[in-house]
Amino acid sequence: MFLAIDVGNTQTTIGLLDDAGSTVHGWRMSTTATDTSDMLHARIFTDFMMDGLDLGCVTAAGVACVVPRLSRAWCRCLTAHLGHQPLMVTAGQDYGMVVNMPDPRQVGADRIANAIAARETYGAPVIVVDFGTATNIDVVDATGAYRGGTISPGLMLSADALFSRAAKLSSVPVEAPGHTLGATTEEAVQAGLVVGAAAQAEGLVARIRAELGAPTATVVGTGGLARTVSAATDVFDAIDPDLTLRGIHRIWLHEQERN
Repeated sequence: MFLAIDVGNTQTTIGLLDDAGSTVHGWRMSTTATDTSDMLHARIFTDFMMDGLDLGCVTAAGVACVVPRLSRAWCRCLTAHLGHQPLMVTAGQDYGMVVNMPDPRQVGADRIANAIAARETYGAPVIVVDFGTATNIDVVDATGAYRGGTISPGLMLSADALFSRAAKLSSVPVEAPGHTLGATTEEAVQAGLVVGAAAQAEGLVARIRAELGAPTATVVGTGGLARTVSAATDVFDAIDPDLTLRGIHRIWLHEQERN
């Protein structure tokens, strides 16, 4: 089995994938920048044990991490378990996708994993909207090359900023309201946050499609809040929560084939 780990700034998503790249089990845990390799191993072992799984089934692993300190900790943790180093997805490497940008090293590991998995699953051109700590949009053009995208504050980052400055609003659940015109304070906040995130995605996707000259480019939503936002828009052709994990696995396969 292959263990794919997507380490974001706020949450870490872990998936156990079979040989075909399908997720057979998944977990989410908070990202803690001070975790050591021993702490990470204990957290994984506990997750496996609680779900009745044997950590010994993991024979290979890959990590896409945006927290440099944790990259080292995850590498040590997995190397100790596997007896060999895991794949560490690194910006600027040749993973079988042309990165049509002035400096490919600027592309985050999770973003290139998203693009590779989206191209494999949905073809090209394809646009990925990833709702995490930041809302990232990643674009693959009709030639199959990565073209860049956008980065903006994520939905929960915006919510946290609002709630920290307006204490009376902090109990509002972050979910799509039934309509945009809020008749109560709660509905107004939900519309501003969730419908606002949906409208932002719609507007950016429309502009990106126009710049690409690809008005029917497939749009895929992923990330922890993709389903929440998708309830307020029809811009998405698919919601794919395992996209990044499959991208990590696909990159690992590419490296195996190359070696």
